[in-house]
Amino acid sequence: MSFDLSGRSALVTGSTRGLGLAMARALAEAGARVVVNGRSEEAATEVAASIDGAVAAAFDVTDESAVAAGVAALGAVDVLVNNAGIGLRKPILGFSLEEWKRVVDTNLTSAFLVSRAAAPGMIERGSGKIVNICSVTSELARETTAPYAAAKGGLKMLTRAMCAEWARHGIQANAIAPGYFDTDLTQALTADAAFDAWLRARVPAGRWGVPADLAGAVVFFASSASDYVNGQILYVDGGLTAVV
Repeated sequence: MSFDLSGRSALVTGSTRGLGLAMARALAEAGARVVVNGRSEEAATEVAASIDGAVAAAFDVTDESAVAAGVAALGAVDVLVNNAGIGLRKPILGFSLEEWKRVVDTNLTSAFLVSRAAAPGMIERGSGKIVNICSVTSELARETTAPYAAAKGGLKMLTRAMCAEWARHGIQANAIAPGYFDTDLTQALTADAAFDAWLRARVPAGRWGVPADLAGAVVFFASSASDYVNGQILYVDGGLTAVV
């Protein structure tokens, strides 16, 4: 019963597709009332309609005023999954400042903004779960991923800072760090025969992750099963970060 999320409201940012959608479905299957978030109201509404009991909340997680209004309209948020993210691949010298800010704002600053909006209610109630979606690039860098790696590394430490400040209020802030997953955002990589072969040889599990591989981790961190787990980063990567 410790994994039962009945009666809890769970906001998952960037949940209209990919990993966010898979986690939203997993939380709903565990009993949570899921809030589907994305920039597009049409997409959020369509996805919410496909998940039992879910509702849509369309707002830009990088817009401070939109976040404040969007979270306030939801009422109590018991579980927050900061999943929204983007990636741009090019050499460091090829990035414009605008592109750098776009990646960092979406992958890191958004988690600060949404958590800052949701945390006061959690503190008032004396309980709450925050799950930040990091990456193996929170620990390991690859060429052409500089702003993404910088943002995900920052998100790892933001998770620990949340633990340091909010644990005394009954809030658990943890992170899931996926490895390489087969989603629409990684199609260019999965279609690259050389990269695909490298990945399968490099990952001990010998395969790409699939969105459903995150279900157990997100339900664990969202549930009372993790009440004494705080500030931790769980790498769901097929063993990639465990071996050389």
